[in-house]
Amino acid sequence: MFGVFLDRASLDLGDLDFSALNASLPSWQYFEQSTPDAVVEHIAGAEVVITNKVVLERQCLEQSSGLRLICVAATGTNNVDLRVAAERGITVCNVRAYGTASVVQHVFSLITALSNNLLHYHQAVQSGRWQQSEQFCLMDYPIREIAGKVMGIVGYGELGQAVASLAEAFGMEVLVANRPGGKSQPGRLDLNDLLPRVDVLSLHCPLTKDTLGLIGAAELARMKDDALLINTARGGIVDEAALAESLSQGRLGGAGFDVLSVEPPREGNPLLEINLPNLIVTPHMAWASRESRQRLLDQVANNVRAFMAGTPHNVVTA
Repeated sequence: MFGVFLDRASLDLGDLDFSALNASLPSWQYFEQSTPDAVVEHIAGAEVVITNKVVLERQCLEQSSGLRLICVAATGTNNVDLRVAAERGITVCNVRAYGTASVVQHVFSLITALSNNLLHYHQAVQSGRWQQSEQFCLMDYPIREIAGKVMGIVGYGELGQAVASLAEAFGMEVLVANRPGGKSQPGRLDLNDLLPRVDVLSLHCPLTKDTLGLIGAAELARMKDDALLINTARGGIVDEAALAESLSQGRLGGAGFDVLSVEPPREGNPLLEINLPNLIVTPHMAWASRESRQRLLDQVANNVRAFMAGTPHNVVTA
């Protein structure tokens, strides 16, 4: 059996242990990255292919007669044509729940940085304002405790539940939105009813036809003027132009985003065109602790071993 990893550089910084993956097949070939026009050549003859973000569409799959298993090194599988894979008898597996601790940590890093006005205070120290203060401390910018505040969560799966647990540990009240496009559930609120009540809204839902543009100008207008919006899910869930306008006009307390609608944002983005201390944008790295990336890699190795043993798991179907 021969396996190929198409985009190792998207996962490995030279700090991961590949021994479990190496042992899962007799032979592996690793590519740091694979451009679209090189994919067919890179997977030629492979029976197992690992991809993080490289797209495997119909043309690639139809030219790979020996391919038996695709391991997506992520939870989302939108980069693989699942229908064609099913037609050709190719098993597709993903990885799950590997980055929970890392993402939750990042969520609260954004919340606490915004609530404590850390960017303002950091800039004040860098500019020498603390050094010139007449008092021992500088208190020019408001600091808001999150204890006693209300956390709203959209997307109550693995990540949403973990964020809720830590929010309660901080002394927050947690409200959960009904699944977008789904039926109402006991103990949950419709989004329009939830929005005016929350001090922090954290998004953890996938990007689907029901969540595309879920938070737009109308939804932002329903939120409190000092509320925080945190997005570590997918960029397209929020209308970024509407958010930039709300922040610029002071109609929202702040936002922390780890995702944008197009990544990387080579053509620009409304959230990158404004310079506000109550907006923090990070480059889709909430998941990327070394521990998280190692768990992901080991789960991929487990997927390969399970498939070879005839008991595939984490199987994704069209």
